[in-house]
Amino acid sequence: MADALVQQFADTIRAAADAKRPLRICGGGSKSFYGNPVTGEDLQVTAYRGIVSYEPTELVITARAGTPLAEIETAMRERGQMLGFEPPHFGGGATLGGCIAAGLSGPRRASAGSVRDFVLGVRLLDGRGTDLAFGGQVMKNVAGYDVSRLITGSLGTLGVILEVSLKALPLPPAELTLCREQSRSDAIATMNAWAGQPLPITGTCHVQKRLYVRLAGAASAVKAAANKIGGEEVGNAAEFWRNVRDQQDVFFSGVRPTWRISLQSTAAELDLSGPQLVEWGGALRWLKSDDDAMSVREAARKADGHATLFRRGATDINAFHPLPEAMMRLHRRVKQAMDPVGILNPGRMYSEW
Repeated sequence: MADALVQQFADTIRAAADAKRPLRICGGGSKSFYGNPVTGEDLQVTAYRGIVSYEPTELVITARAGTPLAEIETAMRERGQMLGFEPPHFGGGATLGGCIAAGLSGPRRASAGSVRDFVLGVRLLDGRGTDLAFGGQVMKNVAGYDVSRLITGSLGTLGVILEVSLKALPLPPAELTLCREQSRSDAIATMNAWAGQPLPITGTCHVQKRLYVRLAGAASAVKAAANKIGGEEVGNAAEFWRNVRDQQDVFFSGVRPTWRISLQSTAAELDLSGPQLVEWGGALRWLKSDDDAMSVREAARKADGHATLFRRGATDINAFHPLPEAMMRLHRRVKQAMDPVGILNPGRMYSEW
């Protein structure tokens, strides 16, 4: 059945390439809002699902792209393990393929690493319908590793992801979240001060004048850090971090555009209108604003960062920060190599390809 599905996908891609007919790769749809709109014939890939192999002692799991994230996380939790980058779901239909294609990480990213850091290998169909594999299933395997990382976050523009091998991490034995009232500027300074200390911090978030910090690790280390940091213990911590991860917090409600601004953690507050939510020790700033795109992106540029229109509201501007011409040429060459006819999710990242 699995081989037949792969053959079906490959035949569809080849026929589309011959006809120069664009394809819109469809998974669970939980991240369909992300990136630029795509038109084309739907290629539904969720039927290709299931955990292929899981070796808890080797800290490696391999699954097909249509496998629900919830299924993977449940299997890992039963063995005392987790996906360290804490992937956002944004809905019950989230799949592994969509997780890798979007390349998004949750609150634990600043301490554990990004999704790219956990990808060991990827199997995919390129724009010719060719079945390709990169990387492997062991952490020391480096053959083709950079290509696996390149596929991560490419939003389906380089290939249809079939299978992914990921590194697993043990669940922490103890976890505690504290909060305190603090201004945004003071919170940014505090988070950066914490970053220079040996504290078991696995998540920070400042929203609505309150700073939240999650501690995780050995019970003794968590207790010592909590005594040092101080603050009020949060009783519904798991729900709070899940709401931040999946943008269910009240901050993300409403129809105003949502900007994702990445910059150095020490950057000062941005002079932009609208509420902000700060994560990753100050390195990720979420902004709800009606400011024009040029103003938002110029403010990010001045802070040596970049701004992505994460949820567009009523606007129709490009989602991603414009690339320098030299970088755009490299992107075009990669796209040409992986999808020569340009049929896979055309325009999802940039209108140029």
